Amino acid sequence: MPRFAANLSMMFTEVPFIERFAAARKAGFDAVEFLFPYDYSTLQIQKQLEQNHLTLA
Repeated sequence: MPRFAANLSMMFTEVPFIERFAAARKAGFDAVEFLFPYDYSTLQIQKQLEQNHLTLA
């Protein structure tokens, strides 16, 4: 069964980037990916991944 990751740079653009993790989880994704990883601190990213039970693809 294929697994898909939500690309947060391209999806859920109606909300600010940091809120896209929750949007991806709500849409049923269990993994995310994104471009430009240096725009946010690793602590911010890790917090969102943990809070939303997501993995980084």
